Amino acid sequence: MCAAPLVERRKDRIECSASCGFVNYDNPTPVAAVVVEFEDKIVLAHNRSWSGAFNGLITGFVDHGEGAAECAVREVKEELDLDAAPPTLIGVYPFERMNQIIVGYHVQATGVITLNEELDSYILVPPEACLVWPAGTGLALRDWLRGRGHEPEMIKLA
Repeated sequence: MCAAPLVERRKDRIECSASCGFVNYDNPTPVAAVVVEFEDKIVLAHNRSWSGAFNGLITGFVDHGEGAAECAVREVKEELDLDAAPPTLIGVYPFERMNQIIVGYHVQATGVITLNEELDSYILVPPEACLVWPAGTGLALRDWLRGRGHEPEMIKLA
């Protein structure tokens, strides 16, 4: 990029005001979200950067050169120190608020949970008791639960 100011020429992107041809398409960032099944329960974790007591799925940005399934396994190891069986795809979900594409997976995991520095707590929830939320990773959890015969209660986000 030439360091010239960016201008909005179209509603969906910004472009360089000079003639270098740079266009910022603002494409969504791919994120792997993982329904981690551990000892017949679902691991929901609290990220240190989140306010409130919300617990969610294990998530992570897909690195350059990495597939989303690889990312899912890596994040389970990094954040929980668990070994994940090969992941199964749940679905792909838009998360417009954060300009992300969520790729949802399910894994069976084994080991001893040890949280990394990103997380400060976790809970283990029986699948039939899981609550889901109406955006992003909550939709992946909902679809996984429905695939196992559960109709989860949808909570409202503040």
